[in-house]
Amino acid sequence: MAQSEHVVPNSVPVNQLLCRVAFDSLTPTEKLYAHYLCRACFHGGLIVLLQTSQESVPIFLLLQKLFTAQSVQSLHDDKPETVSEEDFQALLVYAAAVLTNMGNYRSFGDNKIIPGLPMKSFRAVVESSKAYRDDSSGVNSLWQDCSQAMYSLSSDDRELSFPPKGKTLYYSSNCMQEDAEFVQGFMTQMNISPYNTRLFKKESGDGQVVFELKLASIATTNDPIGSTDRVAAILGEHRYKDKTIKIVRGDYSPLLQRVVDNLQKAKNYAANENEVAMLDFYTSSFTTGSVDDHKDGSRHWIRNKGPIVESYIGFIESYRDPFGVRGEFEGFVAMVNKEMSRKFGQLVAQAENLLPLLPWPKEYEKDTFLKPDFTSLEVLAFSGSGIPAGINIPNYNDIRQNEGFKNVSLGNVLAASAADKRVSFLSDRDQELYVKLKGPAFEVQVGLHELTGHGSGKLFKEDENGKLNFKPEEVLHTETNQPIQSWYGPNDTWDTKFSTIASTYEECRAECVGIYLCLSRDVLSIFGHEGDAASDIVYVNWLNMVRAGLLALEFYSPETSNWRQAMALQALHMMYTDLC
Repeated sequence: MAQSEHVVPNSVPVNQLLCRVAFDSLTPTEKLYAHYLCRACFHGGLIVLLQTSQESVPIFLLLQKLFTAQSVQSLHDDKPETVSEEDFQALLVYAAAVLTNMGNYRSFGDNKIIPGLPMKSFRAVVESSKAYRDDSSGVNSLWQDCSQAMYSLSSDDRELSFPPKGKTLYYSSNCMQEDAEFVQGFMTQMNISPYNTRLFKKESGDGQVVFELKLASIATTNDPIGSTDRVAAILGEHRYKDKTIKIVRGDYSPLLQRVVDNLQKAKNYAANENEVAMLDFYTSSFTTGSVDDHKDGSRHWIRNKGPIVESYIGFIESYRDPFGVRGEFEGFVAMVNKEMSRKFGQLVAQAENLLPLLPWPKEYEKDTFLKPDFTSLEVLAFSGSGIPAGINIPNYNDIRQNEGFKNVSLGNVLAASAADKRVSFLSDRDQELYVKLKGPAFEVQVGLHELTGHGSGKLFKEDENGKLNFKPEEVLHTETNQPIQSWYGPNDTWDTKFSTIASTYEECRAECVGIYLCLSRDVLSIFGHEGDAASDIVYVNWLNMVRAGLLALEFYSPETSNWRQAMALQALHMMYTDLC
């Protein structure tokens, strides 16, 4: 095991997300709306620490104490002479990495991050700090809580996974994948979404196993919250296949209270009734633990077309759950980039002409393409373990299939990459072209990935009344050329059906759609690329995909024969092996 893969090098660049111009263009009311939404996101983002590792919280609190008590320069000036400049820089880099990933595991790869300086040097800086002088017992307590775990690279510490391959806080330490599969069967039967849950396995003195399924909510008791509480009725003990499953709520209660307080303040500055209803449903969801309330909030979010201030918040992506069904808390606030949004709007207008170009029958597409809102945004705040370049949400399949979704491209994220001195694995001939066109090519890929990748396709499904959304006598399996023999049941979702490979497959599909449709001259023309320049965009897009697939090998663990986070990494490498 190479320790270097767990240390962030001192040379890593720090990129700024530029958003001042977009924020300054907001009205005072819009600024206040954005402000309180930002506060809600950042308070909720602390939940990610509790979803990552036991030591993430004390590490975060230790860093907060260090850097709120004094400036970086002052902390540097106070450091002992025995701590080198290189070691002090390594401490800063480690702090930045922890704050960027909201914990001491990488959001993209799920492997552990350890400090790049000796423990004694880290401790020397801590003990020479103003925070230590002001509260030595408190700081020392935090150091004792996290220092050993912070540096540990034991075999089960190196990545996020089920034991014995790694650790995860979505499950208790004695909970294995087969336990997650067992409880998922119960949840599917009960039509309970796993997005806002964690699972804990408890053993009584007589050897009986009790699974505790804990819902995220402000409420901590089984008592109904008002007349619209959708969760109270399912709380308590249930028997399932000779096992006891106890449903409780109250996970992350204090933090969700802060989220709701700020959502309600933001509501005072909402621009329309859809935003008001959206925030009320989010408030109800975070108060009671109801995913159905969050889905209703998401419906109003979809209906809120072209807002000046865009935002989404909740337990969203399941990439870091080793079982692939439980959502990490995420929230963002952003402002619209009107010029790039115009281009994405043209892409949406062309979508119905592009989808028939995809290599599957029309029966595999939705009966009616629900044109989404597709905007380019300048991120003001993003809480979670990492900032993507694009988003296609909500993730609720029933809403996506029947009511629609939104596509979001985060423009200032795309523009925030540092200028590479030299790009690895490329020939001298490709270096200049790649550096020049990587950004414009990525804009095209993100647009196609989100709109026609995640936005395409149809889930063949049976509803609760036994009605199918397709005609089995007419639709043939694309591989066997025989009639379809199986489909999703009323309570099945993509994630719950395919769990550990769901993200890999879906990301692979979306990326493949992107590089396939980027060959369309009509698409390239929308983004202003014509003639030879358009050909260069295609070349760089495919080149970037092949290079990304090669780089993905960094996130494969030979020790566990496992990909650290399936999302795009395994998908990219699968594409690389096919393309090459």
